[in-house]
Amino acid sequence: MSISHRERVEACLAGEKPDRVPVALWRHFPVDDQTPGGLAEAVLAFQQLYDFDFIKVTPESTYSVKDWGVRDEWRGAAEGTRAYTSLPIQSPDDWERLTPLAPYTGRLADQLTALRAIVERLGPDVPVIETIFSPLAQARKLAGEETVLVHMRQYPDALHAGLKTITESTILFIEALKDTGIAGIFYALQFAQYGKISRLEFQEFGKWYHLQVLENTKDFWLNVLHLHGNDVMFDQVADFPVQVINWHDQETFPSLSEAQERFEGVVCGGLKQWQTMVLGTPEQVRAEAEAAIKATDGRRFILGTGCVTPITAPHGNLLAARQSVEM
Repeated sequence: MSISHRERVEACLAGEKPDRVPVALWRHFPVDDQTPGGLAEAVLAFQQLYDFDFIKVTPESTYSVKDWGVRDEWRGAAEGTRAYTSLPIQSPDDWERLTPLAPYTGRLADQLTALRAIVERLGPDVPVIETIFSPLAQARKLAGEETVLVHMRQYPDALHAGLKTITESTILFIEALKDTGIAGIFYALQFAQYGKISRLEFQEFGKWYHLQVLENTKDFWLNVLHLHGNDVMFDQVADFPVQVINWHDQETFPSLSEAQERFEGVVCGGLKQWQTMVLGTPEQVRAEAEAAIKATDGRRFILGTGCVTPITAPHGNLLAARQSVEM
């Protein structure tokens, strides 16, 4: 008996073995992502082609900070990301000047419009989740990575002032999201790596703000936490109130099976975003998917990549990933 995408994901979250392993890939849509209608149509066309079990909407990575003055432009990056051309935070005092953004105006309002269009077109049987960058990740977008690290270590009070404003703004946006019909959020952490900050710095500048944001997502049923990069602080977030954790599992600790021993929820990954999805063959994609399913016994597991699928990934590889769960 055929079940809906939502029913399949719900069974997976409950620890059951659904009719097949859920699968979801997501990507950026450069140029299209500059208008709510363009983004919605691009996301819907992608879903119509591949029929994934949930949709992770991927706006341009600056959408949450653009109304604070970040400027960017499209220069052809293979991941579909835009290049930063102007950053509003130049000195420690600039953090104090930030004020919370109104979610029903500007770029945030564009996202609400796009999400409503996507959810309305797909109906309740296809879960849709929205990308939310953590406060520290947004601070990085506002100032640049090097400046954030300098302010973290030399001007902590100033950075805390900025993080508090960003957190308040993020929570206001999440409250507005609750009227769009989405299933949850994709919460992206880009500063939870031992190669960038220490455990104590994560505790002080990350964890408290993360938990403030996630406290306001309890009305959703499908919240995915994304740990970006290598040497991630998996054990620092394993008790966070989310249903799914996604990370570059094929490139950094922990493996899928190790993660399932540390986290009670669902793990998402199994496919290398570059080596396999872009440079590999459909046969390699299927082999990698099969190995991931075997490692998890097909339980508490969603097949996906460790991060966005590059826009240069061949159609045949995307199709192979989708079809691999039907084996």
